[in-house]
Amino acid sequence: MKKRIIDLRDEKPLLDVAAFARNGRLPTPAEWLHISLTVHRAPEVMVKVSGGARTLSGVERHMAYIGREGTLGLDVDTDGHIGGKGFERELVRDWDLDVDALQNHTRNSGSSRKPPKLVHNIIFSMPPGTSPHAVLRAVKRLASNEWALQHRYAMVLHTDDDHPHVHVVLKAVSERGVRLNIRKATLRSWRAQFAAHLRNLGVDANATERAVRDNRKSPLSHGAYRALSRDHSTRSPGIAHERPWHDSERTQSEGTRLRIRAGWRGVAELLESSHDHELAVAVRSFAADMSPIYARSILPSETTDLGVRRKDELRSRAEL
Repeated sequence: MKKRIIDLRDEKPLLDVAAFARNGRLPTPAEWLHISLTVHRAPEVMVKVSGGARTLSGVERHMAYIGREGTLGLDVDTDGHIGGKGFERELVRDWDLDVDALQNHTRNSGSSRKPPKLVHNIIFSMPPGTSPHAVLRAVKRLASNEWALQHRYAMVLHTDDDHPHVHVVLKAVSERGVRLNIRKATLRSWRAQFAAHLRNLGVDANATERAVRDNRKSPLSHGAYRALSRDHSTRSPGIAHERPWHDSERTQSEGTRLRIRAGWRGVAELLESSHDHELAVAVRSFAADMSPIYARSILPSETTDLGVRRKDELRSRAEL
């Protein structure tokens, strides 16, 4: 089957520092705040699509798992809470997912293609030390703004590791029959909104691409972090092994890093011209401290025993 190619060049990044250098335009107040948060390394939000079930049993297993078999339950979009034994079956019926599943089966009858997802599973997370209740409130505000009266959703706060995080189950098809396709631009928008809601709650939070903020190591995947925190691996969470670079990757990464550093220097010049010397100094220091190449790393355990265990664990919990 022919692969679908998506051109992402027209998607606006969260913080386009190169644009300032090109256009010579002073930052708006919102952009000024974004620049300040980035160079002062404010905590970064994380929004990740962790999967999505294609069958009713898969939806129920995932809901039961994140709701801890009814002990925690889920907060639902009607401002209520549902829990107890068998809560997941009640929620599936309330969302009419059996109708969606039947329609998917009818449309894909005789086809080898996988049926479309009934729900999207999304994780909203913050670094250790963030107020868990603020994380939950921020996600609820985002959900109300983005999906209320459109897509059914439910969520639960987990605090069983250092990173407070909220699991969201989002119905893929809206009440008007429109399917939600989550793209990179969608995730960028959700990250920006999540960070803004946290700041409105008094929590220092930011949303910027890794390369722009000079994140020198790729973060652990959520599954890898949790497996390590449960001592399912003898690997240390602090040890990451760098994957060997291909020549084309190194050339592309070096070019990206040069453009970003030049962009930051352009931002500093603009700030100096507007007599914002304090932030200009911080930006120059940030640019000077950037690593010469954007490093990528993986944990060995993510590709060996941990990866196998994680896949088996996911298969047993939900059909993705």
